[in-house]
Amino acid sequence: MAETGEHTSAAPLDGAEKPAYWDAAVAHLVKRDRILRKLIPQHPEVHLSTQDEPFVTLARAIIGQQTSTRATADALWERCLAACGRRVTPAVVAKLGLEGLRAAGLSQRKSEYLVDLALHFQERRVHPAKWAHMDDEAVIGELTSIRGIGRWTAEMFLIFNLRRPDILPLDDPGLLRAISLHYFSGEPVSRFEAREVAQAWKPWCTVATWYLWRSLAPR
Repeated sequence: MAETGEHTSAAPLDGAEKPAYWDAAVAHLVKRDRILRKLIPQHPEVHLSTQDEPFVTLARAIIGQQTSTRATADALWERCLAACGRRVTPAVVAKLGLEGLRAAGLSQRKSEYLVDLALHFQERRVHPAKWAHMDDEAVIGELTSIRGIGRWTAEMFLIFNLRRPDILPLDDPGLLRAISLHYFSGEPVSRFEAREVAQAWKPWCTVATWYLWRSLAPR
């Protein structure tokens, strides 16, 4: 993930399990949106899933910021994994510190961000155990108090880790590109225009966004 680069379910979800709202969301979107009516059937038997703990998700997001390709981000993450002994936890990252993270090949800025993330978790300045029961903006507020985490990264966390159903990441270039391609014949699209298109998706903006991202993936 890169910062603007390229539920409300209260209970935590099993990572591989389909979100309880998914089928209802799909039925709504197919009924309300002519573009999604065509796109969704092209991706059957797939749904949003998550695998990582909150700290790992956020650490990986920070490492992936401002990288030119997914392969570059994956390579940096692998170096971080190796430096952490394959266990990326607040304690391990804090113990590595700036020097250890820099030695693993991370930039000064990303190393600083990771240490700040670790300290927020260690000192309980954020409350991951409560996030499943907090509303979207409250979680975003906690996350953006951490250096290196802006609104886009916080929204990606809400989508991919907490799997909230109604997140519309208007700073995401992939979403804007998909809306441009499918709704505006490839013409550039503003945030206002994207928000207008998304009115038909509520309260399932996450699901619509996910299928639009899928539409950009190579077959």
